[in-house]
Parts: sequence; C-alpha cells; structure tokens
Amino acid sequence: MERYHIAAGSLGVTVRARGAELTSISHTIAGEVLWQAGPAWPRQSPVLFPIVGALANDEYRHEGRTYKLGRHGFARDLDFTWTETAADACALKLEDDERTRVAYPFRFRLDIRYAIDGESLIVTYVVGNPGSETLPVSLGAHPAFRWPLKDGVAKEAHQLTFAQNEPEPIRRLEGGLLAPQPFPSPIRGRELALDPSLFDADAIVMDQPNSTSVRYSAPDAPALDVSWSGFAQLGLWSKEGGEFLCIEPWYGYASPTAFSGDFVEKPGLMHLAPGDSRTCAMRISVTEYDARNRFMLEEPCDSHLGNARMSVRDGTDQLATSARLISRGLP
Repeated sequence: MERYHIAAGSLGVTVRARGAELTSISHTIAGEVLWQAGPAWPRQSPVLFPIVGALANDEYRHEGRTYKLGRHGFARDLDFTWTETAADACALKLEDDERTRVAYPFRFRLDIRYAIDGESLIVTYVVGNPGSETLPVSLGAHPAFRWPLKDGVAKEAHQLTFAQNEPEPIRRLEGGLLAPQPFPSPIRGRELALDPSLFDADAIVMDQPNSTSVRYSAPDAPALDVSWSGFAQLGLWSKEGGEFLCIEPWYGYASPTAFSGDFVEKPGLMHLAPGDSRTCAMRISVTEYDARNRFMLEEPCDSHLGNARMSVRDGTDQLATSARLISRGLP
C-alpha cells in the first residue's frame, strides 16, 4: 500500500510508505497546512535517520572502514512496512537489512506512529537497538508548513512565538556542516519575526532551545502549535522560491566543520545500549485563526519520555504504550 489516509473530527492526514512521510494535514476550516511540494523542494516532511544534516564529504569512518552516507540519512528514501492501519491512526516500521548495512553497519528498528487526537496530530518515534553493540544514531522531524499560512497574507506578517525566552546564540551551517562560531539570535524574547532573508545563510540551528513548543501564526490566518518531547535541538529552514517553513525537532545535527573522528564520537548522537530504545514525539495542532490574546501553550511534560529506555523485544506494543503516554504528556 503506497499511501494511507486517517481522519477524525476536523483533521485528515495522509502518510505514504516511502520514507513514512506525511503528505497532507488538512483541516475542515483551515484547509491544507502542509507544503504540497514543488520545484523549490520536492519533499514535504521527511524523516531524518540515522543522521541529521550532513557529514563531511558524505562519509564517515568507523572501526577503520569508510562508509558513504548522504545528507539526513537513508530513511526518507526507503519503503517502510505498515504495522497499523486504523481509522484515526497508522504506524510503520523500518529495520536494518543488507541495503542499510552497506551505508550503516548497525542493527536498528525505527517505528513511527501517526494518530489524530482532537484538533492535533501526534507523531511518535521509537528508535530501538535489537543488536549486540551500542547504536550511535540521530533522529529528526522535518515538516514543511505553508508559508504564507493563508493566501494573500504577506510572509513578513508571520511570526514564531516560543513558550520560553530564547536568548541563546544560534548556530549556522558552513558548506552543509556546523560552523564553529555561534551567531546572535534573531529571536527577541519569545518572538521571531519571520522574513525570507533569515534563511539566506541556510538553516537556523537552535542547539540549546529552552522551549519545547512554538506557535506559528499570522493575523487573520490559521495558527499552528508545534510541540515536541525527547528531541534536543530545533532547526528552522526555508528556501528561496519555496512557500514553506520547516519547524524541525532534532536529536542530532550536522557534523562540525572540524570533526574528523570515528562516527561514534560524532557530536549530537544518542547512544543506545543493546535492547534499549528512545521515544520522541511531536504534536501539531491546528487553530482556525490566531487568537492574539490566547495564552501560549504550556511546556510539554517530558517526564514519561525524555530519557525513555525500554526493551525493544516487541516494538509494536512499545509504540502503542508510548503513544498513550504521549497523549497524556503533550499539550
């Protein structure tokens, strides 16, 4: 099955097997809020795995061997297997095989579940290590939302409002790799006034975010609340000619320009012991119109998820359990 559609209440969501990629988030009143791909960027919401960002020369060394691995890894270009197809939820998995081990010689299982909860879509990611050695890995979400959110609204009228003040410097990319020097943050307090020029130097990398939720809004347009749990960084990106804004929770980032060590030493990786796993989650909530006086979302509760380390003997049961915890823990 190439694609599967789920629906409940005012939301309809479509996911495709290739890359377990979201292709539509449609609201009965607000309409389609996900970028519908185009010449500027042919993707919509790729899953970044087993790396986030790029490696120097698209290669890395591990135990004396050199492996080739392109930007953001291979998951986005592989077919996942469906493990659940319900009316309001679906799930997929990707496991290591002969193809993946050519580029990445580690055992893994990646489960992703999409579920509608009221006015929200909850995406649950479980990375498991069924192997006998430590799994060094990164994971990232990369949803591209319409920018502008509504036809006729200027891009410059949009803003991001974070749950907390964000005074820390940002990081930038240099030739696709993480530049060594920090840069002053364009965020003023909790607010980032959006402008296409912000992305002239590629993505904004927030490697020390205080917030785990953000509102994307514009006057007289739908608003989106994006919250996350289990991820450690946040990327923001757009591209000239593309009418989209990517809000990207990550665990990991591009190789620093000066890094030349073994892959397991790469900064930003999670390291999962044999039999362990990590659960990350993202909630996307659609509001018909931006309520200027509405109180910003509370921070998501990470108590059940932030450092989840569970058995991966039964990934399907684990994914369902994690989804129930997330629905209680995310706003």
